[in-house]
Amino acid sequence: MIIGVDGNEANVEKKVGVSIYTLNLLNYFNKIANKNISFKIFLKNNPRNELPKENKYFKYEVVHGNFLWSQIFLPIRLYKKKDIDIFFSPAHYLPRFCSVTSIVTIHDLSYLYYPEDFLKKDLFQLKNWSSYSLKKAKKIIAVSKTTKKDIIKNYKIPDEKIEVIHNGYEKPIKYQISNIKFEKINDPYILYVGTLQPRKNILTLIKAFEKFKNFYPEFKLIIAGKKGWLYDKIFRLVTDLGLEGDVYFTDYVTDNQLVFLYKNAFCFVLPSFYEGFGIPLLEAMSFDCPVISSFYSSLPEIGADACLYFDPNNVFDLVEKLKLLKENKKLRKELTKKGKTRIKEFSWKKCADQTLKVILNTHASSTIS
Repeated sequence: MIIGVDGNEANVEKKVGVSIYTLNLLNYFNKIANKNISFKIFLKNNPRNELPKENKYFKYEVVHGNFLWSQIFLPIRLYKKKDIDIFFSPAHYLPRFCSVTSIVTIHDLSYLYYPEDFLKKDLFQLKNWSSYSLKKAKKIIAVSKTTKKDIIKNYKIPDEKIEVIHNGYEKPIKYQISNIKFEKINDPYILYVGTLQPRKNILTLIKAFEKFKNFYPEFKLIIAGKKGWLYDKIFRLVTDLGLEGDVYFTDYVTDNQLVFLYKNAFCFVLPSFYEGFGIPLLEAMSFDCPVISSFYSSLPEIGADACLYFDPNNVFDLVEKLKLLKENKKLRKELTKKGKTRIKEFSWKKCADQTLKVILNTHASSTIS
């Protein structure tokens, strides 16, 4: 049996979100590949060094052509050779007119709820190509119950066609505390990690921080993440509130820098209106960083009882949760302890095991039918 996989999301320099998901699945597929289950990984460009190395049963194939790659160039290649038994896409897009049974992972439907977060070209692809993939796929993997509900609600997909498989998370076994330096910061700080875009609700965090400083003026706020879309309002609010010396924007940070930020933060806040999964919750917990999270979308599903939750539309609710965490040392210890327990529920091996099981079962049922 030969499983075809779209590996492009993992074949990028800066890996976040879906790229990390895809890379971990490829690492697992590479380890378990054998004479009975082999893999052909399709890419637009030559594989980067950090991708798993080829072996007898795990091969890369570069299919040239960037524009409409999954809609034109890959389908032509699959049609000509017909050498795979099933196709798996880890990220929304199945090849058009794929002649074999196919499976797709859907991470979230934020493009439907927050279309302003996306470039027009990307939005068109997400809306139209995801719609095609959901209809075409024999089986759909959703990374959370929230994502599954959204798929059923918006696309009228039958419940039994969708399997929920949570993302994994593994704390790095080896890491170095980076020499990242914020020379002006010797004070306690609140941390946010994520892309700068409207649905992340960073404006509410900044407003709450400004009010929290009335009680604890020594605190700073670090916002770590690359610029996404419509982020000007974020910088403007910091200026309008006179917080230029108290709010630090790091842009994209390396893994080592991220470890440093988590380990030294007073707490991590994830104020998002919408998340398909929310890996930063688990990242923070793994480095003993207490978490305050929005109570929206998938976040309570992932954080369970290891977070403090607040209404993301209520600035004062977040202020109260920050004050509570500052004034209650016992609560901080409890959240840290619960976080250590919670992260044990998630692993990339578990995620990959379940994903491969869905692929094999789907292929078996398709063969029988």
